Amino acid sequence: MTIRLYDSYSRSIRDFAPLEGNEVRIYACGPTVYDHAHIGNLRTYVFEDILRRTLEFHGYTVRHVVNITDVGHLTSDADTGEDKIEQGSRRTGQTVWEIAERYTQAFKQDIKALNILEPHVWCRATDHIAEQVRDIQEIERKGFTYRTSDGIYFDTSRLKHYGHLARLDTGGLSAGQRVDIGEKRSPTDFALWKFSPRDAIRQMEWESPWGTGFPGWHIECSAMSVKYLGPMFDIHCGGKDHIPVHHTNEIAQSEVCHGTRLANFWLHGYFLETDREKMSKSSGEFLRLKTLMDRDIDPLAYRYLCLTANYRSDLKFTWSALESAATALGRLRNHMDSWGPAGKPDQGFLDRFRNELYQDLNTTKALAVVWDLSRSRLPAATRKATVLRCDEVLGLGLAEHRFEAPDIPPAVHALVKNREAARVARNWDEADRIRSEISDLGYELEDAPSGTRIVQKKNFQG
Repeated sequence: MTIRLYDSYSRSIRDFAPLEGNEVRIYACGPTVYDHAHIGNLRTYVFEDILRRTLEFHGYTVRHVVNITDVGHLTSDADTGEDKIEQGSRRTGQTVWEIAERYTQAFKQDIKALNILEPHVWCRATDHIAEQVRDIQEIERKGFTYRTSDGIYFDTSRLKHYGHLARLDTGGLSAGQRVDIGEKRSPTDFALWKFSPRDAIRQMEWESPWGTGFPGWHIECSAMSVKYLGPMFDIHCGGKDHIPVHHTNEIAQSEVCHGTRLANFWLHGYFLETDREKMSKSSGEFLRLKTLMDRDIDPLAYRYLCLTANYRSDLKFTWSALESAATALGRLRNHMDSWGPAGKPDQGFLDRFRNELYQDLNTTKALAVVWDLSRSRLPAATRKATVLRCDEVLGLGLAEHRFEAPDIPPAVHALVKNREAARVARNWDEADRIRSEISDLGYELEDAPSGTRIVQKKNFQG
């Protein structure tokens, strides 16, 4: 079977094959570490994890690189405003270095809780200033830069196909512009190097051929991805909000420096939405993974929720949807516990799973295959082995999950025994009545071939 992926650059679903041999090189835009990640951010990393796991499931070797943006990401995509890390420092009273480290570690804890595989390379922008300076010098040497009072800018008018990724109408943008663009020649021009402001003290700044300052956000990813993956690699990932500015500008820089569009495939995850709007940090109110955990919700229930929608469609977040995902995950775990030791996987179901998954990472239909499998008449050992194989991609941690039996009161055990006697006597009404009585006491029953399991309800108020 061939993996097929939607490429944002060509705006089409294409057959995937590595550029070189059996290795797939992936670069994913990482967090700007000025605050905690919200669960909308984390949805993108779940999608990228599914992508990596799918490629490895197929038999490819993957080299996965993720950056840490710890300088240069301003509060406005128009190259104005304050550096987000400096802003975080001012807000908390900690140094920029402390801020960056604090939120880097928090991000890593979040992805661990979601069972997201760590990349093979973490790269910090502040560790790669020399590479960024060299790229800016090359862009300058080829005549694509100009200087203003606040920095060195990329002249997008010099690049014939600028904006192809986002299908930008650059002429229309220029003609219809109604905001102050300062000294920029065009609204689409962007900063490669920003000079340190004269009226403020920056904690992160470096000497350069153009004066003291710091790199622009876009040059960071271009320089680091090329260093670790080469000037043309297989896949570049990020959120769909990166398309019109950040990824468009990465491509522009790479076309000038290397004559490539940087990646063969550009993949973008869509938003998590609340009832009102896209979830974002800028509003000052957003849901963290810890918010869910404080409500006694397993982080993997949120991962399961992400799998119920295609990564290229916005996902509506509601608490009821999350609770439904938690219930479904709990049932799947209970099935796994009840099936006993694993045997050999069923190839037919695995092929069905692959067929759905390989159609642009269709986790929705891949999950449906898993549930069809769980309801099938295959031997329990076969079902368990097959689900475990599928979970190598789904990443729900089913192999590591261990059922913890609750401390069951003797009265509940007695009711379970009476219910079992009613079932043997085929007195279904009495069995249902007893089951309802057990539920009123805060327990649910899971009937399986190996016997009946008693499960304590979460947050039960008796």
